[in-house]
Amino acid sequence: MTNGQDAFPEALRAAIDRRGMSLERLCDRLRTMGTPVSTATLSYWQSGRTQPERAASLAALRNLEHIVGLATGELAGLLDPPKPRGRSATRPHRTVVGSEFFPNADRVEALLRDLDLSRDTQLTRLSGHDRVLVGPNRALHTWQSRQVLRAEEDGVDRLVVVHQLDLPCDGTERIRAVRNCEVGRVKADVEAGLLAAEMVFGRSVPKHETILIEHDVVAPSAGSPSTFFERRCRTPVREYLMEVRFDPGALPARCSLYTAADGVEKVRPVGLDDDRTTHGLVLDFGPGRFGIRWEWPDAECPENAEVVAGFRGGPA
Repeated sequence: MTNGQDAFPEALRAAIDRRGMSLERLCDRLRTMGTPVSTATLSYWQSGRTQPERAASLAALRNLEHIVGLATGELAGLLDPPKPRGRSATRPHRTVVGSEFFPNADRVEALLRDLDLSRDTQLTRLSGHDRVLVGPNRALHTWQSRQVLRAEEDGVDRLVVVHQLDLPCDGTERIRAVRNCEVGRVKADVEAGLLAAEMVFGRSVPKHETILIEHDVVAPSAGSPSTFFERRCRTPVREYLMEVRFDPGALPARCSLYTAADGVEKVRPVGLDDDRTTHGLVLDFGPGRFGIRWEWPDAECPENAEVVAGFRGGPA
């Protein structure tokens, strides 16, 4: 992999050359996929004169990766940090402690004491994608997570994740490594619904190189009805996508997307697509909380239920 500021344009040029397509043909394909860009823009990306940063350009880049036969996020992971705009240009990024966004912070800290967090701040979160499946019993059944990370020091070899699950928990929830990682030490607090684990990479990542890892969490089949899914970002993430897919026998009455950062929560309604899925996307987000809430069409799962309903992701 090429390092430094030339990594993205060089990888893009090589992928286009292997595919053997002209820029005009690529533009035609992108246009038919609903993410048009000009040939001049593609030329600028290839030369390194500019790079995709805005939401429309990043959407086009995802389709471009597919067209030239690359994995999702393979080119996006090589982008330099976007240039700050507006108020974010003067707002310094900060990193919060792993337990800050959890209501039971003391119990989270107790789990984290037994895990290796020494390398965590040496990883830049470039891209994240969570895909959540809600089963016919209205409980969250599976959460699939993909992250593209960049090492800022040599030898980074793991990431610690924390999940807060639906209550009550019975201890059968499990975390599984899917791609480019293995599950290291795992700590659980069943009473609090907490699960923490080290995701150990398949290799130590050199400085400035990226790694794509995937893992999932599988909950027991007889869980409590859920009403939201949330990702807690304790460090900034360049691009984060959340999808929640519902079983055809358990469709919500309505859904809403929310972000919570700097003490301010913003909420807006979102709908379901033809695949019974709702989604939300944020760029240059964090630290903060990002999630999707939903309401069931009857009183089976009331808003003021005493149980904690939700499947909360840990620090991104």
